[in-house]
Amino acid sequence: MYINLKISGIPYTRDKVRGNPLGTKQWTEAVIQQTKDLPKIKEACILKVTFLLPPDKYPNDLPYGSDLDNLLKRFQDALNETIFSEAKGKDSCIVSLTATKVKVNSTAEAGALLEIIPISVST
Repeated sequence: MYINLKISGIPYTRDKVRGNPLGTKQWTEAVIQQTKDLPKIKEACILKVTFLLPPDKYPNDLPYGSDLDNLLKRFQDALNETIFSEAKGKDSCIVSLTATKVKVNSTAEAGALLEIIPISVST
């Protein structure tokens, strides 16, 4: 079951103490709500994700934006509640991962482009 979807919302990494402290919860809920009705992935797959980050995700002390590994952690944890919920080991079914982040012009354009490609893996 090939999945190709844009998830709208502002990507967050970890809990925040400044800015929008509810942003992390809102992002997690956005991912869950927008993927809950998609097919379940139960076997090995390739995950490709492009995080669409608004300008405020590029502060002076982080000129290249939020850390990809932290963005991925929250994102994959949310997908474990939906798309990967029936996979043995949940997101451990991902055998190849491509992650990218790009700056978009506004929060209206923010989100994540998600692509999941099921594959056959012989063991």
